[in-house]
Amino acid sequence: MSPRGRTSLLRTRGEHDSGKVGMVELFFDLVFVFAVTQLSHTLLAHLTPKGLAEVLLLLLGTWWIWINTSWVTNWLDPERIPVRIALLALMLAGVWVSVAIPKAFDSRGLLFGAAYAAMQLGRTLFFLWAVRREAVHMRRNFQRILVWLAMASVCWIAGGVATHDARFAWWALALSIETIAPIAFYWVPGLGRSTIEDWNVEGAHMAERCALFVIIALGESLLVTGATFANLEWNPDVLAAFACALLSTILLWWIYFDTGARRATQRIERARDPGREARSAYTYAHFVLVAGILLCAVGDEIVLAHPRHATPMGLAILLGGPLCYLVGTATFKWITNDRRGPPLSHLVGLALLLALVWPTWRGMLAPLWLAVATTGALAVVAVWESLAIRHGVVPEEILTEG
Repeated sequence: MSPRGRTSLLRTRGEHDSGKVGMVELFFDLVFVFAVTQLSHTLLAHLTPKGLAEVLLLLLGTWWIWINTSWVTNWLDPERIPVRIALLALMLAGVWVSVAIPKAFDSRGLLFGAAYAAMQLGRTLFFLWAVRREAVHMRRNFQRILVWLAMASVCWIAGGVATHDARFAWWALALSIETIAPIAFYWVPGLGRSTIEDWNVEGAHMAERCALFVIIALGESLLVTGATFANLEWNPDVLAAFACALLSTILLWWIYFDTGARRATQRIERARDPGREARSAYTYAHFVLVAGILLCAVGDEIVLAHPRHATPMGLAILLGGPLCYLVGTATFKWITNDRRGPPLSHLVGLALLLALVWPTWRGMLAPLWLAVATTGALAVVAVWESLAIRHGVVPEEILTEG
């Protein structure tokens, strides 16, 4: 709390509900349900390596918009009217970003780039105004952030007016800038660099916000699967594919939420430097597992539509989704627990999935059977970890599984 008391727009700290997620934040998240759905449908319409690269690039951009906003609302109180208005304005701009996604590399590139840049710069400028009377280190932190985002925004706009191939290059450069920036502590000549102490976040809030985005991605998966299933002629293959898709989504939820999310929340709440874990475990690792959920959702739709035959790209997505998800969750749990390495259960799951690469590449597995096999690998991970934690393991195993 600043000396100006309630005139401050910052959250209060140390109270029992100081990390509570506000209703306006949940309302803001609705636009990202739309964005993730747009990304899924775009990938389904362009099942090529090029289409996959474009969708992953757009997903990374979408993630940076959302996670940067979550960092800001970790400091600012969303119940204050100016902060609420800012979030609603960002939400409206996010609608335009989402609308532009299917044709972002076609006729709506400038719309996507301009709306994206407006969100990133507008949010940062608002924060600088909101903390104009707060501690100087907070202002300096966001002055550095503004410089980095301004450089990236130039690339977003340049890409929006460029041709298709050049557009990808410009936007990849923009995302490289935004991705490197936190690792470089937003170093700017003359302004120096930020420190972990500058990123003193409310751990419970950050953990809940990222968990909610995982729910968004899982909910989108069910939405896509259910809508596709409802419009198909039901036969044994389709029914089996639908059951497999539902089970795999449940397992994705279980692997993240059964114990991992809760233990990570407790860890960041007790951390001396919560900003470090917020950066590594929640800002970076979560993108990988969210990308895995998106790919799993697209894979489920591929199996429903073509249970007996799919293109090589479709099969790659079917296998790549669970692989990506387990890499993300293993990294997340490794960072947020005192381990010498990733969870053993996740390493075994990754080994089982990698064992499917050869038969998949050789065309020995139909999409439905590949989905069954990947779901089985996820089940092994979920059951193994759950039993290991609930029923106890020997001390040496705790270091790798607890």
